[in-house]
Amino acid sequence: MTTSHLLYLHGFRSSPQSAKARQLGAWVQQQHPGVVWWCPQLPPSPRAAMQMVHEGVAAWPHASMAVVGSSLGGFYATHVAETCGCKAVLLNPAVNPARDLAKYIGEQTAWHAPDERFYFEPGFVDELRVLEVPGLQHPENYFAVIAKGDEVLDWREMTGRYPGAHIKLLEGGDHALSDFQQHMAQIVDFLALD
Repeated sequence: MTTSHLLYLHGFRSSPQSAKARQLGAWVQQQHPGVVWWCPQLPPSPRAAMQMVHEGVAAWPHASMAVVGSSLGGFYATHVAETCGCKAVLLNPAVNPARDLAKYIGEQTAWHAPDERFYFEPGFVDELRVLEVPGLQHPENYFAVIAKGDEVLDWREMTGRYPGAHIKLLEGGDHALSDFQQHMAQIVDFLALD
């Protein structure tokens, strides 16, 4: 099944302006102009973020949609893929954001616009817990690019969270996947873009 609709979910403090989102978006527009591309700015509330996403893809054909998520967006992408039964590409996905983001409660700055601030509320941690999926129904629907050199997340936790998935484990790398361009061909191949 080819992918006709592609959703990109950015990470914590990130935005549609992230290098990976812009690179993939440009690739899709140039190489696959018929594919519907959506990369929304996600609100800080996980519940609000997922509500917005589910409303946005409600009319999409689940059989031919796919989602790409980076870091916290990878956690969200897993939720979307399990809910919609679609393919997902995960880029250094957060596997336990309720635990990891608890220390970020308070005012935060946006990564790509440091003058923009938002408040990460204690209740958001509980909202993240609600979105956790117990296990993968279709691990073959997942392709994860995981860097051992990730300075934010533990690669062992990431790989352990996705048993049976297609995993590309990078010996070095970093959390941002600065060499993302080198992995795009494999990602696009897995997604089978229309």
